[in-house]
Order: sequence, then structure tokens, then C-alpha cells
Amino acid sequence: MLAIVKIGGHQYKVKEADKIFVQKLNAEPGSKVKFSSVLLLQENGKTLVGNPFVQGAFVEATVLDHVKGEKIIVFKKKRRKGYKVTKGHRQNYTQIEINKIGIEG
Repeated sequence: MLAIVKIGGHQYKVKEADKIFVQKLNAEPGSKVKFSSVLLLQENGKTLVGNPFVQGAFVEATVLDHVKGEKIIVFKKKRRKGYKVTKGHRQNYTQIEINKIGIEG
């Protein structure tokens, strides 16, 4: 079974047993989370497309860990003015494992 689910403003194409990184969630590692904003479901050649979401569809996942992404360097400069600024940024992510994709009812 395949699903396209919206998590934290981003869309992810997931299957059962997939491990993905999503925007940081407020959940403890080891806890289960349920996402009901499923945009598309596909199983055995049948496809359900939502308008905008598939009614009753859900994706259940387990939170594995909270991690930080790679460091991004932000460099600003204005020529001939002596202005240079260097900053770094690391985005927070949550790693989740997809346990179940299904439809309620």
C-alpha cells in the first residue's frame, strides 16, 4: 500500500516500514502518531484521490528520534563597504517509521 501524506506542510510518498525525516514533531521518541491528512491511497492497482483529503484514511507511525540536519552556511557581503556576516543554521527533524496505512470503517 502506498500513500501520499501531508506532514508539517510537506508532502511525503510513503509505504509501510519506511523511515523518513519530517519537520520536528512534539512527540516523545517511542510514541505513536497518527496522520489523517492523506492526499492519495494506492493499493493493488486501485487509487483513491482525495478532495483534498481521502475521507477516513490514516497513516500511523512511530517516532524514532529527534535529530538535526546538516549545517547550512549563510554568508552576506556588501562590496566596498567592509560588511561581511557569516551565520550557520541546523534544522531540527524527527525521524519516524511508518507502521500502518489504512482506512477507518
